[in-house]
Amino acid sequence: MTATTHSPSASVTDLYPSRGATEVAIPRQDPVVWSAPGAVGPIPGPDLQSFERDGFLAIDQLIGPDEVDVYHRELERLVTDPVIRADERSIVEPKSQEIRSVFEVHKISEVFANLVHDERIVGRARQILGSDVYVHQSRINVKPGFGASGFYWHSDFETWHAEDGLPNMRTVSVSIALTENYDTNGGLMIMPGSHRTFLGCSGATPKDNYKKSLQMQDAGTPSDEALTKMASDYGIKLFTGKAGSATWFDCNCMHGSGDNITPFPRSNVFIVFNSVENKAVEPFAAPVRRPEYIGATDFTPVR
Repeated sequence: MTATTHSPSASVTDLYPSRGATEVAIPRQDPVVWSAPGAVGPIPGPDLQSFERDGFLAIDQLIGPDEVDVYHRELERLVTDPVIRADERSIVEPKSQEIRSVFEVHKISEVFANLVHDERIVGRARQILGSDVYVHQSRINVKPGFGASGFYWHSDFETWHAEDGLPNMRTVSVSIALTENYDTNGGLMIMPGSHRTFLGCSGATPKDNYKKSLQMQDAGTPSDEALTKMASDYGIKLFTGKAGSATWFDCNCMHGSGDNITPFPRSNVFIVFNSVENKAVEPFAAPVRRPEYIGATDFTPVR
């Protein structure tokens, strides 16, 4: 893909400035749940209220054991395929040289494409976002035991806004566990309620920042002082659960995960749904747009 220089659309107001000279904290300007009160959907009302309050919703079993086996076998097939490893959509762990993530997995794999279209998945995304949705990003994440590195604290929206051009916080992610998530093997951590504050990070975005950030976060990283305050204000929730469990979380949640130094691998499939009414414009704080496989510009609704 040939990179071209972009600047934000003059007709789109930047509600969430970031990557400037100083770090800034801005109150959220958008709803959390976009559907009308009482709208019918697969998420019960109390759970939807919990999502609005905390920014996340944990589900003990979103897919069953037989389905987990199918998706886990497909994950293993992909990460051991030399053709997939050579594909630019595969991100390799710097230390172990093993595959860390495979992006655009719903286009690479028919098995994961079927998961994206599953009404248990896309129906919840539509209910939260109040509209039809498309896939902004999909990937499988692999954290083998004995030293797989984590993902440092960040807000996904900060990057998707700055580097992909998503104007508003109308995006939701789901992480579906394909191995058991213990409290020791590098599970997802979220600061509950942090989705209500946008942290605009300091420092300009380097060209082709994604090549480095997908292995180790740099630009778009909050300061220690800001993280200390947010952790003090909101606390930290660690997600554990059996394979087949899932965590839905708002695009602006402050989240991260630790290294996995246990013998127990942690793998998951990660799908990002964006509202068709929140289509990407030009990046708000980056010299170039990230590749299509990281930030989609195909806004075809998931049916």
